[in-house]
Amino acid sequence: MSDLFSISKIILDTDPGGDDIFAFFWLQSLVKQGHLELVAITTAEGNVSAKKTFASASQILKLGGLPDVEIGRGVLIKGDPAEDAAHIHGSDGMGNLSTTLPKPLDDYETARYSDDIIIDKLNAMPGEIILVAIAPLTNLAAAEEKSPGILKKAKQIVVMGGAFLCPGNVTPHAEFNIWFNSAAAKTVFDSRDDLVVMPLDVTRHLIFTREMADTIVQTNSDGEVAKFMQNLCGFMIQTALTYRETEGIEGFLVHDAATIGYLFYPETLTFCRANVHVETQGEWTRGQTLIDRRKRVKRPANAWVALHVDRVGFFTSFVEDLKTLIR
Repeated sequence: MSDLFSISKIILDTDPGGDDIFAFFWLQSLVKQGHLELVAITTAEGNVSAKKTFASASQILKLGGLPDVEIGRGVLIKGDPAEDAAHIHGSDGMGNLSTTLPKPLDDYETARYSDDIIIDKLNAMPGEIILVAIAPLTNLAAAEEKSPGILKKAKQIVVMGGAFLCPGNVTPHAEFNIWFNSAAAKTVFDSRDDLVVMPLDVTRHLIFTREMADTIVQTNSDGEVAKFMQNLCGFMIQTALTYRETEGIEGFLVHDAATIGYLFYPETLTFCRANVHVETQGEWTRGQTLIDRRKRVKRPANAWVALHVDRVGFFTSFVEDLKTLIR
């Protein structure tokens, strides 16, 4: 590996999810290339239940050749859970394809909770670990509440969530990850002043097409990863078209992959410095994320918010990296 690159240590907080899985695949391809160490996977309830996201993470880790990475079980939200996104991602979160893969190796009932893993890893390696949060922020908030100040020990926290200058995708104003547990999101945004945020403003431009998938899988079309990837892509395209997410383009939005694009190809994104406020109370606006764009003195910023993406540059790297996982 070139000396120009240093090894990144990453904890992926995820609720697989079709787009989560493609972000997961991208990380695994970068592990294979020697660019990062996957310290742990912390799963959360969100797209589907906590038990299902745990099982999916276990299956995807094995599929991508990383079966020994620890997986955490999601902290459950108190009270009635919000509606999940199984109508988008399938009842198992994997396009109803989980039965086509070997059964999970990891045991949900005996697994450690995700917040405990986050606390232990950050205490063991303060300032070294990047938290990549592509799920509702329940686990990160639980860690912060159990061990105040723990999130400051992360080298960086990168969040997929929010909608600022565009509509939401679960309500007119809110993006799913923030809406699902808005109180947790507020806790995380209040925890430090340098969160990096990938909102719908950029991820709505990241339409992964069937042609891109074909380009990747032709590298080894008979491989297990290639077959699963192509089948999942087909399922996600159908739901994306049904819910009119891609303006009729035959593809689906890889929202969560934006976090990986930022970490390894930051030149593809531009940001503004802002104070992000999360609405937790509004009857019609719960989960809305807001920044003040008036030409006046602002409150101290707590985040870097991505507002523009070089789609061509992003997908050039995404496709080429995924080919290395297929080989």
